[in-house]
Amino acid sequence: MHRFLLLVLVVAAAAATTALSLLVSPWWWCAAGPLLALAALGVADLTQTRHSVLRNYPLVGHLRFVMESLRPEMQQYFIERNYDGRPYDRDVRSIVYERAKDTEAAEPFGTEQDVYASGHEFLVPSMRPVDAPEKAPTVRIGGPDCSHPYDMSLLNVSGMSFGALSSHAIRALNAGAARGGFAHDTGEGGLSDHHLAPGGDLVWEIGTGYFGCRTKDGGMDRAEFADKVADSRVKCVSLKLSQGAKPGIGGVLPGGKVDAEIARVRDVPVGETVISPPYHREFSTPREMVLFLAELRELAGGKPVGFKLCVGSRVQFLAVCKAMLAEGVSPDFVIVDGSEGGTGAAPLEFADHLGTPLTEGLITVHNALVGAGLRDRIRIGASGKVATGADIVKRLVQGADFTNAARAMMFAVGCIQAQRCHTNTCPVGVTTQDPRRVRALDINDKAARVYHYQRATVRSAAQIMAAMGVRDPRDLGPHQLVRRIAPHELVSYARLYAWLEPGRLTSEPPEGWAQDWAAADPDRF
Repeated sequence: MHRFLLLVLVVAAAAATTALSLLVSPWWWCAAGPLLALAALGVADLTQTRHSVLRNYPLVGHLRFVMESLRPEMQQYFIERNYDGRPYDRDVRSIVYERAKDTEAAEPFGTEQDVYASGHEFLVPSMRPVDAPEKAPTVRIGGPDCSHPYDMSLLNVSGMSFGALSSHAIRALNAGAARGGFAHDTGEGGLSDHHLAPGGDLVWEIGTGYFGCRTKDGGMDRAEFADKVADSRVKCVSLKLSQGAKPGIGGVLPGGKVDAEIARVRDVPVGETVISPPYHREFSTPREMVLFLAELRELAGGKPVGFKLCVGSRVQFLAVCKAMLAEGVSPDFVIVDGSEGGTGAAPLEFADHLGTPLTEGLITVHNALVGAGLRDRIRIGASGKVATGADIVKRLVQGADFTNAARAMMFAVGCIQAQRCHTNTCPVGVTTQDPRRVRALDINDKAARVYHYQRATVRSAAQIMAAMGVRDPRDLGPHQLVRRIAPHELVSYARLYAWLEPGRLTSEPPEGWAQDWAAADPDRF
């Protein structure tokens, strides 16, 4: 019966203090009131049927819920080591914070990483380093059918929608991009005034809901798209097929968050829950998708157009490559989103178990385009836990031409990894629409931090490449990234993965690829 001891004591104390307040002095109500409230709570715990813990442990059971709510903060601030936090450890977060504040992100006394653990990776320095370039490297986006190519930075803001992020966060990100000359992906939530006002370069992301260029029945409004994409601030268009956190399902924006402004930006009714379909209505085959991309580029006046996906079936991606060859058209870029990515809320089963991690997804796409003879006209972007200069260089070695970052950019505008993004209670005003919380984020200060972080990280990537003896990112190769696969065995990426020769798939597909290439059908996903 010790389970009910606290309740018994509270009831007894409430009865005694109530009697004293009635018989002796009304001042006893100061104690009787709280005790009566606790007694009522204990009785309610005993009679409710939703929580077994409270039914068996009235009053005491509430401590479990208190401790559970404090657990993430206790874990982050008092338990986790500098290098084992998830999804980003403290070392990485500290690098971003320090760079965002324009201070030196140096670490004394050596690495805390176990460099002899299986899976540890390192980049190969040269015995003859070179000077790092004074001007940050960029990559030209734009194939033969593009009349307005764009010079993309090595690190850009990945897709995060207004609605998922607050107005102040969006403005800070775009103002930082404007100052630093890098690109800001809008996310699939449409082109808002908050994206446009600061004047930064934009990649307009079009998702399955066609938000911002949407007909009443949920299709794509081509006239509205053509009108908006003509804005000089829109530099590229990205068609989102899927995202790393939840490939294969669409997003949901609760009706309570769909205020008049968000409804106007997304072309949806005020107050109604908005559901993004899991697939596009405008095409259903690889051939139709490729032709749709070509149509978007024409409507965009020749601006670069590409698509974003979390890689799944290799056969399906090869089917898209076959469709490009058959139709004689291709996108200007492909953005590979790793399954480890994701700023928005997603079902845990999807985040943990669905989709290809960025390394394998990136190498798959790079090899497919090289083998199909398409790589020279299509640039590849990589997104998924890119936060440091070393992350950028690793992804370039693996086949990317540029990288995008979402969560790292959120850190730069003040995110503390509280992981409350889906609750509308973000403690720093980044992922909330609550105006009382949003006001905490100062746009000018955070814009400067985004600029400083991106500049320092790209400079770090350039310095790392220089230490590897490379000035131009195109000169990087898979032999320059090494992984420990056993206590006494190191293997470079040149040996760890197979790398196709240009045009090999169309001439004599190698073993391991031949079956998938034969199965790929440009008229069926």
